[in-house]
Formats: sequence, C-alpha cells, structure tokens
Amino acid sequence: MTLLVRTLCFFLLIIGYCLPGFAQEQGSPQPSAFETRANYAILIDAKSGAVFFEKNADISVPPASMSKLMTQAIVFDALKAGKLTENQELLVSEDAWRRGGSPAGGSTMYAELNSRVSVINLLRGAIIQSANDACIILAEALAGSEPAFLSQMDAKAKELGLKQSTFRNSTGLPDPDHKMSVRDLSSVARYIIREHPDYFKLYGEPAFIWNKIEQQNRNPLLKEFPGADGMKTGYTREAGYGLVGSASRDGRRLIMVIAGMETLAARREEAQKLLDYGFRQFKSIDVFEQGETVAEARVWGGEARWVDLITTEEFKIALAPREQETVEVKLNYTGPLMAPVEKGAAIGTVRIMVDGKTVAETPVVTAEAVTARSSMWYKALDSVLIMIFGG
Repeated sequence: MTLLVRTLCFFLLIIGYCLPGFAQEQGSPQPSAFETRANYAILIDAKSGAVFFEKNADISVPPASMSKLMTQAIVFDALKAGKLTENQELLVSEDAWRRGGSPAGGSTMYAELNSRVSVINLLRGAIIQSANDACIILAEALAGSEPAFLSQMDAKAKELGLKQSTFRNSTGLPDPDHKMSVRDLSSVARYIIREHPDYFKLYGEPAFIWNKIEQQNRNPLLKEFPGADGMKTGYTREAGYGLVGSASRDGRRLIMVIAGMETLAARREEAQKLLDYGFRQFKSIDVFEQGETVAEARVWGGEARWVDLITTEEFKIALAPREQETVEVKLNYTGPLMAPVEKGAAIGTVRIMVDGKTVAETPVVTAEAVTARSSMWYKALDSVLIMIFGG
C-alpha cells in the first residue's frame, strides 16, 4: 500500500529533536540504582512487558491470595468464550462454604450454604474481598471440582509461558507445593489487563457488599497512590504480605509485584516506592492534539484522491531515557481506501514502538467524507492503478 506522509519530518524527528527538552542531554546523569526491602520484586510496563526493575523475580514463593489472579483470568476467558455468563447463578456447595466460607475463618464473601450467587458477584467477591468461597465456587462451575480445576490452571500457565508456578488450589491457601514467582504473577496481571480490559475495572472498585456485609478493597494503593487501579493483595503466615499493583500515568501503565513483606506498612511503603521509582524515569510528551492531522491516505475511485487521517483524542506518551534510543513512531492503516469513504471512519492506529514493542497507540480516522466518482472511466482507471501499484 502507498501512503503520503505530510509530516515526514515529524515522524522521523519526533523523538529527541522536534520536541524541545525531550532528548537526553549528553552526559546527563542516569537514575541511581533502586533498592527495596522486598525480598522479591518486579516492575514492568503493562503494554510491552519491558522490565524496569527486578529482584529475585524467578524464585518460586508462596503467593497467597495473589494467585487468585490465575483463577480470575480463567473465569474471564470462560466469560469471553461464552462458557459462563455474568448473570449465571452458581450453587454455593458445602465444600466451598466449609473450606472457603465463614466456617473456615479466612477471607470470605459470606455466601450462604446452598444459596446461588451470580458469576459477576462471585468475581467481585474474589477480587474485592479476596473471597476463598467465591474462587472455589467458580472453579467447581468450570471443572466440576476444585482439584479438577487445577488442570486448567496448569494449562493456562503453560499458555502464558509461566516458568516458576505450580498450583494446588484456586485460592492461594497454604500448601507447600502452591507457588509462583513475582515474574509469573506480573505476567498473569498483564494478561488480564491486555485481554480483559472490561473486567479489569473490577479491580479498582473500592468496596463490595454481600449478605449485608460490606468489605473494603484491601489494596492500599487505590486510596493512596495517584493513578492506581488494581490489582491483588495476598497474605498468609507462610507467604508474608504481598501485592500485585497497577497504576497508569501519561499513557503508560506499570505493574509491580512484591512478596515476602513482614508487615502491612512495609508492603504499602515498598509498593509505592517501587511505582514512584518507575514513574520518575518517564518524561511526558504531547505527541498529538485531538483532531490533529497525522498523514494523508490515498483514496481510489473518489472525487478526492487523498484524505487526511486525524487522531480522535489527545495522545500523550511517557518515555524513560533508555527508551529514547530505540523509539519509533509507526502509522498502520487498512488500505487501499475505496470510495465512498465516511467521515470519521476508523482505519488504523499510530503506535509508539520501543525495542520493536508497542508501548502506546491511538486510533486514526478519516477527517472528511470522500464520495465516489460518477465517471465510469475514472473508476476503471483507478482499478487498473490498484492492480499495478497496489493500495
């Protein structure tokens, strides 16, 4: 396909030259090495998966309730595939009630024995209240029993390329063989954010009421860290305090995981320190204003031969100094465009690439409508040109 880029200089020089103050000055100091009290930690970019910090990231440790993310990911997949529906009501079995409900004395949504709860409310219980009963009920619905559900967890782990994870339950309750690394936990979190954005919103809900009992979301970042919107806490005596956190600023989302903290306060402080460290490395850049022309695309068989492509929203991106060395701006669109073309037709995206991976993108649409030519001669000529030169 052919594409006339009006702003070729902008695309070639957007990073480091055309944007004042963006290029890293020669000899400017690099960020100092980061240290954390967490025994196990990782900080990654949610879009590209790039790692900004890691410490003992591949050691398998007890994940406690953080491993509920895997159960939730599988349920999200089932909803997407139509194997479950949000309003489908599931039975609270005696096993789920006894091992995960109020008799167990652990994290629970207090679902009553032999009652029925909708899938979406079970998800809220599992996410916001870290409910063990909710996870067991969901596992039973998908596999018949919690032990049978483990094969689905193992299969998902293999699909996601998890190297240091073994599962023995759907809840994260103590078991000497139930372990995950913080890298694997970050991979599951990233998968949920990328593949299930609509359900990801549940992780930011502040509270949930079930059986007339209100419980607050246990994630300390939600109230205290600007831009935080997820994801999962964990605690057992064996595991210590852990947290999978997510926060977004200036078009970049970071995922951090810490594990093995000794206190709630230490977990909260180290999680914020790690995210602060990540965001301090970025410089926010205004790439495009809303409605700004990015380029123009060839239109075949139209009264106008070219149509401007514009952004639908303001496009900002934050980049770390080391990312500036390999950053690229790429425009991808679906072509050839055949008249008639509607105004506002979504035909492609502008992507910011670092090391060949997309770190941010925004859609582009046609600025104007292009009507089809009335002359059969011009239509035929354009058809021949398409066959010769392509779109």
